[in-house]
Amino acid sequence: MTTVLIVDDQPLQRFGFRMLLESQDDMTVVGEGGHGQDAVRMTSGLRPDVVLMDVRMPDMDGIEATRRIVASGSSARVLILTTFDLDEYAYAGLRAGASGFLIKDALPEELLSGIRAVATGDAVVAPRLTRRLLDTFAHQLPSGTGAEAASASADPAKHPLLSSLTDRELQILTVIGQGWTNTEIAARLHLAESTVKTHVGRILAKTGARDRVQAVILAYDTKLVRPS
Repeated sequence: MTTVLIVDDQPLQRFGFRMLLESQDDMTVVGEGGHGQDAVRMTSGLRPDVVLMDVRMPDMDGIEATRRIVASGSSARVLILTTFDLDEYAYAGLRAGASGFLIKDALPEELLSGIRAVATGDAVVAPRLTRRLLDTFAHQLPSGTGAEAASASADPAKHPLLSSLTDRELQILTVIGQGWTNTEIAARLHLAESTVKTHVGRILAKTGARDRVQAVILAYDTKLVRPS
């Protein structure tokens, strides 16, 4: 059973989500909140598997709430709801640690499959859309300072977060950052798809990335991949 916390400042929107989710045999709504402070407090107390998070809310928006939930070490996965696919809010949500985002006018089955995906540790953003988002808003990436930034710029593989990766893992992280799917990686690098999945799992474990989306962001942050 997947437990879900719904956070949206529109009561009618929350009601609609609750009706949809509770019509499913494998989902239950454990709570509802109207703003980001509710999200942080209720996530801590209720420990949901997934937080369905609106971004534009009063008092504390969904981006800051996501950042605080992730920083707390919570195992809850955040699924951001936004208005447009190439939206600065979607970008900011992923940067804050969300496991994906959905457009608010998504079909019911898309919302349900998205919740199921993030509950199992997957990410809900098409790889190429993640790449497009990061390319669009890459000017907002921190430039970094000091010797570490200079070293990473000269050789990203020497970045502390990447230093434990093998050459093959660095190669796969690079193409993940370029928007390749596991199927494409397997075909182009002549690997079994199961081997690719094993490599991706090791990359996430070694770097501490929560999911594939965060791995893409890591590839950008460490300059392993640069905006096109």
